[in-house]
Amino acid sequence: MARTALDDPRAAEADRFAREILPAVSRTFALSIRVLPGALGRSVLVAYLLCRIADTLEDEPAMAAPEKAALLDELLRCFDDREAADDFPARVVGLTGDAAHVRLASRSDLVFVLYRDLPAGTRAHVRRWVGEMIVGMKKFVELYPHGIRIQSLDEYKEYCYYVAGTVGYLLTDLWHEHVPSIGVRQHGVLREKCRAFAEALQTVNILKDVATDAEKENSIYIPEELLREHGSSHATILAPERLRQTREALATMVQLAWHDLEGARSYLLLIPRRAVPIRLFCVLPLLFAYATLRDLTRTPQALVRREVVKISRAEVKSLTIIGFLVIMSNRGLAWLADRAMRRPFVVAGVR
Repeated sequence: MARTALDDPRAAEADRFAREILPAVSRTFALSIRVLPGALGRSVLVAYLLCRIADTLEDEPAMAAPEKAALLDELLRCFDDREAADDFPARVVGLTGDAAHVRLASRSDLVFVLYRDLPAGTRAHVRRWVGEMIVGMKKFVELYPHGIRIQSLDEYKEYCYYVAGTVGYLLTDLWHEHVPSIGVRQHGVLREKCRAFAEALQTVNILKDVATDAEKENSIYIPEELLREHGSSHATILAPERLRQTREALATMVQLAWHDLEGARSYLLLIPRRAVPIRLFCVLPLLFAYATLRDLTRTPQALVRREVVKISRAEVKSLTIIGFLVIMSNRGLAWLADRAMRRPFVVAGVR
C-alpha cells in the first residue's frame, strides 16, 4: 500500500512550517485563514501557500523566462508526482526575491506533504484551480520574456482571471465541499460572483503597486493601449512630466476596480449567515480594498514619489473590529463598506 502524507515523518514539521510562514507572506490572509475551522481552514491554508509559490516563481526578477516556464511546469508536476515534489526545493536554489517568499518556495516539499493529506475532493479542487493558475502564469511569462507588459484591457482581464479569478472559483468550490449551508443552489449563485470578488482584490493590489511592480519586478500591468489613449505609455508610466496623463489612464482601472468591488460585495452578502467563518474570511480583504482604493484616488503624487498607498494600522484595526461585530448583518456590512469607501474609518481609542 502506498504511503500517505499521514505516514510521512515530515507531517508535523510541515504543519508547523505552514502556520509559521503564512503571516510572513500575507498578513491579511493570515488573519482571514485563521478564522476558518478544521479541514476547511487547512485546505485553504495549503491552497494559498501553493498559489504563493507559483507567484514567487512568476515574479522572480533574476530568472530568464525559459527557466521560469520550466519551473512552473515542474511545479505543476508536483501535484501528481511525489518524487518531483520532494525534489522541487533543489530546483529553486538561488531565488532572489522577497526573503519570506523565497523561504516558502525552498520548502515547497513540506507544503506538498500537507496537500497529499487533504481529502480527495479537496485535492481535486486545488489541483484544478492552482493548476490553471500555473498554466496561465506560464503563458504570460513566455509571452513577455523580458517582463510582463499588458497591452489591452482584454488581456488585462485574462491575466487577472489566471492569477486571481481562479482563486475565487477554488474558494467557492471549497465552501461547497466543506460547509453544509452552501448547497448546490447556493454554490451556483456564489460561482456567478466569485470571479469579481477575487479580481477586484487583484486590481486594487495592482493599482497600489504600480511603481513597485515596474521598478522591482519589471512588470507593468496597466494596459499600454489605455496609457497611449491618454498620452502616456509603459516607457513613461513613472515619468513626473506624464503624471497627469498616467493618472487619467489609471482612472479607467479605478472604475473597473469599483465595479468589481460591488460584485465582490454581492458575493459576501450572498454567503449564508450560518456560514459565519466564511463571511469573516471574506469581509476583511474586501473592506481593506475599499479603503485602499479610496486612498489611491486621493493621493495623486504617490505614483511619481514611488510610494505604496497603505491604510493606517488604526483603520485596519477599526475595520477588523467593526467588521467582526456586524458580520451577521447584511445591512451592517453594506453600511461599513460604504463608510470605508467614503472616508477613513477609525474607532475612537484604537491605535
